[in-house]
Amino acid sequence: MEKRNAGRLNREVGVVGLGCWQLGADWGEVDENDALSLLHAAADNGVDFFDTADVYGDGRSETLVGRFLKERKDDGIFVATKMGRRLPEQTPEGYTRENFLAWNDRSRRNLGVDTLDLVQLHCPPTAVYSRDEVYDTLDEMVEQQRIAAYGVSVEKVEEALEAIKRPNVASVQIILNAFRLKPLDTVLPAAAEAGIAIIARVPLASGLLSGRYTADTTFGADDHRNFNRNGEAFDVGETFSGVPFEVGLEAVERLRPLVPEGATMAQFALRWIIDQPGVTVVIPGARNVEQAAANVGAAALEPVDSKAVEAVYDELIRPHVHDRW
Repeated sequence: MEKRNAGRLNREVGVVGLGCWQLGADWGEVDENDALSLLHAAADNGVDFFDTADVYGDGRSETLVGRFLKERKDDGIFVATKMGRRLPEQTPEGYTRENFLAWNDRSRRNLGVDTLDLVQLHCPPTAVYSRDEVYDTLDEMVEQQRIAAYGVSVEKVEEALEAIKRPNVASVQIILNAFRLKPLDTVLPAAAEAGIAIIARVPLASGLLSGRYTADTTFGADDHRNFNRNGEAFDVGETFSGVPFEVGLEAVERLRPLVPEGATMAQFALRWIIDQPGVTVVIPGARNVEQAAANVGAAALEPVDSKAVEAVYDELIRPHVHDRW
């Protein structure tokens, strides 16, 4: 597994990590034993960066990752979690020192650690990114060794750029995939200049870029690809990257001829992200051991034809997403 320097995180991490949202909720049921098996399979294949959040299954994902950590013991595993979405209403006023400490205590219990490797603000309201008191509290939490570092997870390019201005922000997690090219223009160069890690999330556009879906594909009632198709539950950009399902299907068919022989569409899509200058780690999810292992295979592919990807984006995807996030 290729390792990349994570800048202000003061370590190197494998370029392919594992996103753990699906272990908690919103992707259909994942059995507890299956979840632990795929976590171990990812680590056995060289993954050392695992991303979770306190709201994924109301702590289920964190708890499962905590059990995994205990079983692996000291195995060089790095865990990034998030906080902020436990607020019943998303308002800047809820991002207080008192709430930060309470959320932090809960995550440390769930994960079974005294100091969290990385805590990220979890897509808060835009105004939060420019509030001095937010960063003052996060700095205090580092000083108290509650957290080793902090970063942000964002919806919009403008939010990322605001956070990058702060001297102690260690990472920016942002949606980046073949259907979301806007971060390439400003966010990745700014982060690279500042020494800030870029964590590429939603890399397969909620599975669209796996190439496995058709117009007849259906999703369960407890799957966000059903209940959040139009942004009913949270930002629509989190589901299929905000791309209309039918448009995404057409774009995938345009991209399919670019996939190297012996590789999958998902591996091709992940390889494209890995190729982008400034990307530190990409965090695809997985629902089973086979998917966890296949994700890692993307790192071994040859670089992707970015011009061809950009052409499909410009023709089909750009009108739907570029000006929104």
